[in-house]
Amino acid sequence: MGPGATPVALREITADTVRRIAALAVSPGQERFVASNAISLAEALFHPEAWYRAIYLGAKPVGFVMLYDETLRPRLPENPAGTLWRFMIDARFQGRGIGRSALEQVIAHVRAKGVFSRFVVSYVPGPGCPEKFYLNAGFRHTGQVDGGEIVLELPLDPRAA
Repeated sequence: MGPGATPVALREITADTVRRIAALAVSPGQERFVASNAISLAEALFHPEAWYRAIYLGAKPVGFVMLYDETLRPRLPENPAGTLWRFMIDARFQGRGIGRSALEQVIAHVRAKGVFSRFVVSYVPGPGCPEKFYLNAGFRHTGQVDGGEIVLELPLDPRAA
């Protein structure tokens, strides 16, 4: 997104916006890579570690992000984990740099917490998977596989906040 482009922002989801966020969808060929936003929002109800936001392009909702953030637990673990749990841009808005901009904001949010040594994401391998997107954002392979998903990490310095 170049100068003068419509800004990308992460915003809280409200009772007024939840249906629009739930209606966003990836293309049919990408559905095996990410759960629907409705499922993600339902799962968030049962996980105090869920931090989620809608991704907006100007005034228009275009995506969804959800983190698994152990700093949100009632008792903070000694080495809290931060994981990109869900990330999607609606099929109609892909390929415009919106995802890259939103992911940069998510990474800045995670870094600002100042407690994570790394930020983790995993993906289902296969044609059309988001591997290149995450590698271009600075994530690197860990050599780990979790439930058939390839695990990547972005090293963070918890003292750099």
